[in-house]
Amino acid sequence: MNYTLTEQQRLWQATARAFAQEEMLPISLKCDAVEDPFETFDWEIIQKGSKLGFRTAVVGKQWGGHGIDFVTQALVMAELAKADSAITKTFSQCWKWSHLIAECCTEDQKARFLKPFIEDDTFLLGHAGTEPNAGSDHRLPPEDDSRAGWKLKAERHGDEWLLNGEKCFIANGSVAKLFFVSTRTNPNVKQTEGSTEFLVPIDTPGLRMGKVFNKSGWRFYQNGELIFENARVPHANIIGEVNGGHKARSGGAVKFGDLELSANAVGVCDAAVEMAMKEAATRWPGTKYFKDNQTIQLQLSEMHMLTEALRSFVMRVAMEADAGLSGQNINNVLLMNFASDVIQRVTRLNMDIHGGAGVAQMHPRVDKLCRDALIWTHLAGDSVQRMKGVRRLAWA
Repeated sequence: MNYTLTEQQRLWQATARAFAQEEMLPISLKCDAVEDPFETFDWEIIQKGSKLGFRTAVVGKQWGGHGIDFVTQALVMAELAKADSAITKTFSQCWKWSHLIAECCTEDQKARFLKPFIEDDTFLLGHAGTEPNAGSDHRLPPEDDSRAGWKLKAERHGDEWLLNGEKCFIANGSVAKLFFVSTRTNPNVKQTEGSTEFLVPIDTPGLRMGKVFNKSGWRFYQNGELIFENARVPHANIIGEVNGGHKARSGGAVKFGDLELSANAVGVCDAAVEMAMKEAATRWPGTKYFKDNQTIQLQLSEMHMLTEALRSFVMRVAMEADAGLSGQNINNVLLMNFASDVIQRVTRLNMDIHGGAGVAQMHPRVDKLCRDALIWTHLAGDSVQRMKGVRRLAWA
């Protein structure tokens, strides 16, 4: 495959690198250290990034976006995540659902939701999937159990639907203006046949925000609780068909999700490698620099090797997605699994190289990278992803 970047791709990469180092990095640790999980958020950085296109980058040019390809998206995310993974995810969460709007929504829905999204620098997107009693089982629901999966009830009343239930750990849950809400419209069949996807603005009557979850990592990134109490949603806000929610979320737009998280992991690994190299080159424990210690050399070599392997895998999947090649969905799942392992190994090695100074938080970014990396064990149901991967490989 041709790994040569175009002039436009290099421009986006350079813009992201400058923004990350000049704007994101200076506030990263400050936001991370705020105790109140709701107060970790900073609207100013979102507005600044939005003006550069980082919020609306994937929206088609016909709607006022930039229409960047998957390779460019991966490059931008890696550069941004090198400064702060959680701020990066706040932007790319909007990309994730912009893809779905472009692919699955009607022209009327695009006019009602895409236009204000483009015009408003504070318009963020989120998806309400996970529930208190429906976590990983909605990603790989048992074929023979209609009780598994989403419980949020949606019942039709004329031209409106009433939604009742609760969603938790929702991305951008306390800051988004529009949510893609997965509901159960037929509880008597398995989830893949009885779910419906709705577009639900945050100001919908009957919808309110609950608590914001306090996390060890990704503290800037808001994960909140959404409570639906006879929330009234127009029938015109259904994505696709009634009981067609699974189909609406199984098209080409899905291939972005795992790529998004894996490209983010590349940036975190780049940051860890850079920090470890600097520590090894400057630390003098009394006899020789760390860089001359064979054990340290082996650790640094492993960090570089894993990071470059992950970068190559990310670029391959991004190029496959841009080319529309078959088999990319299998590679997406494998990529996400690999990224989960690599980011935790690389950040842990960075902590080891910093030793007691890292554990004691004399280097707070060392600790932050490790805490952020732990989030990958729960993203998109990591163990479920592994089962999905082996099933696709074995029975493809």
